[in-house]
Amino acid sequence: MARPAPIRLAGTIAAMAMCAAAATEAAAQDPSRVLNQQLQLGDVISGVTLNVEDAAGEVPVTNTVGGNQLSGSVDGVALDLTSSQTLQGRAAATTAITLTGDTDGAVNATTEARGNDLSAAAYGGDLSIESSQTVGPTEVTAAATIGGPAPRLIGGASVSTTATANAAALGATGSAVSGVVIQNSDAGVRADTLAETQYIPATAEFISQSTGNQVAVNTWANSGQALTLRQRQSGDVVTASTSANAGNAWDLAGRARATANQAILYNQGGSVVVTTDQSNLSQVRATGVVTSYDFGAATARAAATANDVSIGNNDRYVEIDNAQVNSGGVEATASFAGTNGYDTYVAAEAAGNTVIGYACAECEGQIDAVNTQTNSGNVSASATTTVAGSGRSVATSARATGNSATFYVSGPGR
Repeated sequence: MARPAPIRLAGTIAAMAMCAAAATEAAAQDPSRVLNQQLQLGDVISGVTLNVEDAAGEVPVTNTVGGNQLSGSVDGVALDLTSSQTLQGRAAATTAITLTGDTDGAVNATTEARGNDLSAAAYGGDLSIESSQTVGPTEVTAAATIGGPAPRLIGGASVSTTATANAAALGATGSAVSGVVIQNSDAGVRADTLAETQYIPATAEFISQSTGNQVAVNTWANSGQALTLRQRQSGDVVTASTSANAGNAWDLAGRARATANQAILYNQGGSVVVTTDQSNLSQVRATGVVTSYDFGAATARAAATANDVSIGNNDRYVEIDNAQVNSGGVEATASFAGTNGYDTYVAAEAAGNTVIGYACAECEGQIDAVNTQTNSGNVSASATTTVAGSGRSVATSARATGNSATFYVSGPGR
């Protein structure tokens, strides 16, 4: 019996290979997609208690807590991101450091509480986002205390305390970022730092920062932005309080910053088209207190802002449609008290609504801006300096502003 003729598959295999290659290429061009839904109903609490005696080295402390968190990035492909984050419970981080005797190394302590946190980045592929972040009628708090029986911080200190209800950070290189970010906070947001020391013969800085809603966007290298941002803060308060105290300090600083709504955007190499819509009902307070009987340099600063927008483009075109409404009180208080020393710097700044937009003059930049600002809340700033004995220089300033808008086109260094 004759054998059947062989079946030739070369053409079929080649066709299949071509189809597979085409499918692979098409798939490579499709964007990555992320659909995120996060709901936190209970409390999220973190606490650190540290007792140290005569430490010879550094004293590092990191204490962070978050209700919902999402982070990710893509390289060489586009990303479509849809995200919903909701926090109904408390978010609280507390740090207590007790120091006895001499602490020879630096005290470096970070305490941070966040309700909802989103970060996304794209490298060489466009980023499209639709994000919603909500914090209910709860508390987002961060607190740090440094003290003990006459602690001596020989190596100095860097202590920061941060509380944020909603935070979104977007970044891109060689990409376009577009979409909508909506943030709503009905929470009380509080950050507190207290330091009580005897002797600090080094640089020591104590910082408190509280923010209801925060958006930060940084895009580089032929990137662009087309975004709509909406922020609402309606909790009872947004407060930041720093009290830094020493018997003798060489270079001591206490800083506090409280902001209800904040949007900071920067771009390089493309156009920026942004719509911002901010509203605040909360009381916003920042308090910076510094005391030292003997001092070399002492700095006390407090800044409180209800609504804050900053949009900059190191390229030709910026289009801004900005609307800000504040009906909550805004208060900044800074003070220093000492007896004998050298230089003191005390500043308090409070604002209801602020917006800044700028473009690059060397790029033949252009700004198109529409701005609407309404402030009905009381705005106050107070700065007080008391030197009971002798001092070398005293610089004290206070500034309160209801509405502030600044738009300009400028070159580097101008």
